[in-house]
Amino acid sequence: MKYIASTFAALSLSATMATAQDIELPKQLNWTAYDTGSAGYNQAVAIGAALQDATGVNLRVLPGKNDVSRTEPLRQGRVQFSATGVGGSFMAQEGVFDFGAQNWGPQPIRVLMANNGGAINLAVGVAGDLGIKEFADLKGKRVAYIVGAPALNVNTEAYLAYGGLTWDDVERVDFGGFGASWTGLIEGQVDAAFASTNSGKAYEAEAGPRGLFWPPIDPENADGLAAMQAIAPFFSPNKAVVGATIDGTDGYQGAGYAYPVLTAMEATEADLVYNMTKAMVELFPKYDGNSPGIGGWALDKQNMEWVVPYHEGAIRYFTEVGAWNDTAQAHNDNLVARQAALAAAWEETKAANPDDWEAAWAEARREALKAGGFPVTF
Repeated sequence: MKYIASTFAALSLSATMATAQDIELPKQLNWTAYDTGSAGYNQAVAIGAALQDATGVNLRVLPGKNDVSRTEPLRQGRVQFSATGVGGSFMAQEGVFDFGAQNWGPQPIRVLMANNGGAINLAVGVAGDLGIKEFADLKGKRVAYIVGAPALNVNTEAYLAYGGLTWDDVERVDFGGFGASWTGLIEGQVDAAFASTNSGKAYEAEAGPRGLFWPPIDPENADGLAAMQAIAPFFSPNKAVVGATIDGTDGYQGAGYAYPVLTAMEATEADLVYNMTKAMVELFPKYDGNSPGIGGWALDKQNMEWVVPYHEGAIRYFTEVGAWNDTAQAHNDNLVARQAALAAAWEETKAANPDDWEAAWAEARREALKAGGFPVTF
């Protein structure tokens, strides 16, 4: 079972009939999310408004410039949840890129729900005044790189790979955060940047003096897709119908993946996660339509066999409403075992105290995955 079958659409509707009084949450909740103006931040704010209206719970959304700044408060327990992307979920779990540093390591991340709408793409947009038609045309152009945001940079690298390019073929321009990179595109400091098509910053770029263009991904381009997925295996071709330059058109053929992903730590109290998951599902009609692309949070769009395991509290809720089965549980157990293998390899590497930490951890990580029979990514 990848996505819940359409028969659960009726279930999702009936679940919304529960009263807000059945949702037991603290009066103050804290999430981290992407920068102000991003799709993830805007959706978190819309969810918070619905939560406040229905239950009186105040959701404080803390914007983070990069994956590390979004995940650190979660790890420290200063926020209960994070509305993140593949960086703060999959890459944090894997202990790669910035999460491979000695003060990080593979994290026991757990998922509650994710936006799997398919209405948007996660893509590299380019300034409309350059005459670019395809990703290969980015050769020699200025491309944004977000310091401390490995997910965004890997995603950009994947799009470059689709066009037969690497970072060596473009001029890398470093920015301190997602929002700054798009301000840079609008103001002429950079030519291409990564975002969700429904990001507020993308809409700003569309209305700005340079305009905006999304180069296409051809689903029939097997070689290009293979190169893209070798860098970022979570991408798949997708036709977006929501976003800057896309609204009101037949759509934009690009690629995408789940975003945002609502996460917690394994140690997060199960009852809290259960009630947060319940609120996300049962208050869905109250926030659906209140931010572009937000419809992907619907229960019938959830992927119960994703690349990061679900939290036991979320599983409890999904089981109660009939949205969980033995296949999903077996998949989840395997992902938990993957995390355990990575954690053990991390502790062994730390104990060895190698001179070249980066090389030693990369090798230990790959060997642990191979020994456990798990797919090796990165």
